[in-house]
Amino acid sequence: MTAPPARQPAVIAPSILSANFAKLGAEVDAVLAAGADWVHFDVMDNHYVPNLTIGPLVCEALRKHGVTAPIDVHLMVEPVDRLVPDFAHAGATLISFHPEASQHVDRTLGLIREQGCQTGLVLNPATPLSWLDHTLEHLDLVLLMSVNPGFGGQRFIPSTLDKLRAVRARIDAQVAAGGRPVRLEIDGGVKEDNIAAIAAAGADTFVAGSAIFGAKDYATVIAQMRRAIAG
Repeated sequence: MTAPPARQPAVIAPSILSANFAKLGAEVDAVLAAGADWVHFDVMDNHYVPNLTIGPLVCEALRKHGVTAPIDVHLMVEPVDRLVPDFAHAGATLISFHPEASQHVDRTLGLIREQGCQTGLVLNPATPLSWLDHTLEHLDLVLLMSVNPGFGGQRFIPSTLDKLRAVRARIDAQVAAGGRPVRLEIDGGVKEDNIAAIAAAGADTFVAGSAIFGAKDYATVIAQMRRAIAG
């Protein structure tokens, strides 16, 4: 029996949605020094989702502040294409979006690549996996929402674990056939007490907001998460 493709190294990407915006530069510096890998940007427009958060100027400000870690931009906006170049120029490393928010998904993926960024597609809890049928080979990341997008601090939806297993099987099959590896990211309600089950179901990239920024000691929480993932 052929062994499954090797999983990519785990990435922890704290969401700055839960950070203290009065001292955002220092918060991001602290969480990266504590062992985080990426910085996760939740961009909401009060149109696609019922909340309004941050734009490309914040991304650019963090780059000017000296942040060199990958910035993982999650666009919860509609339409998408207008903001892709702005975030690319502001310093985004990876840009992901919801297929429902794009008139032409393949065109949006091409636009992200043309701007020099990695591509990601985001699936909400009720979004079918059929969106991956014709896009997976063009993606660098699939992001599964384990809450309905719009607000931080929500509870993890347990059925997401089955969805993770299904996407992991698709990614592993693609890699086994000689295709590109794709990261599998999870966002929403990720905490120390469920991250082991999430990793076992197939995730390799973990977005956590309040679980990290709400803790007194970022390094301790991140270290505990890494131990749970490894276990």
